[in-house]
Amino acid sequence: MPRPNADQDAGAQSARRTRIRQDALDHGYVSIDTLAASLGVSAMTIHRDLDALASEGWLLKVRGGARIHPAALLDTTVRSRASRNISEKRAIAAQALSHVRQGHVVFLDESTSAGAMIDDLPRRGPLTVVTNSLSIITRLSGEPGIDVISTGGTYRHGYDAFFGMIATDAASRLHADILFMSTTAIDRGYCCHKSEETVQFKHALIKSSAFKVLLVDHTKFGLRALHKLAPVTDFDLIITDDGIAAADRAELESLGVSIEIAPLDATARPAIGQRMS
Repeated sequence: MPRPNADQDAGAQSARRTRIRQDALDHGYVSIDTLAASLGVSAMTIHRDLDALASEGWLLKVRGGARIHPAALLDTTVRSRASRNISEKRAIAAQALSHVRQGHVVFLDESTSAGAMIDDLPRRGPLTVVTNSLSIITRLSGEPGIDVISTGGTYRHGYDAFFGMIATDAASRLHADILFMSTTAIDRGYCCHKSEETVQFKHALIKSSAFKVLLVDHTKFGLRALHKLAPVTDFDLIITDDGIAAADRAELESLGVSIEIAPLDATARPAIGQRMS
């Protein structure tokens, strides 16, 4: 009987981990013994699967199994994130585009907020765009006037993006005129994220950028996630939508953060507040 090739093994592993992640999301907890029996693999294989999912921020391993990471409920797959708060993200993207200048080197992270910029970004060319997002790479590749640089790295299906040492090292060796990125949550003046691996990559983007713009819709305020990414004061500008609560806006202003409010009917309106020179 022929042995499965490496592609088949990788495909089976991906399908198994997707199943485990979904079971954890559905039930809150998964048992190693139950998973091993239902999936027809060894307990050791399940242990490795749980370790991988824990490293991606989906699970917390406990005795006999794993439970869903609380922050994993905030943002699951890129598809589900892209389907939320679409109007807010479009308004924020329109505001963000006014800060892009011809000749800029632009960092875009894998967030759906940054991804909302890409349809109109070619009109701002010529530009060099550096990203870890596979969907952004695919969309912008071949666009006249847009040079696309991929960070490379380890592909993570849930984010449709690349992370890990290779991606982080690549970002740290480059320099951008402007960075557009988002985060899972903003809690007491800090940007937080559910995945340690994602935080490490975003740190490299922040350190390698001359002007840093945080894109966050109003629903991100007051949420919590495990890993602190950076204080909001590390960003030169925060762009949010006009649904932001008065208390959240006042807190940002008390920290001395520059803010732009994107009206939900914004299209090509000029930016207000702080601008790049």
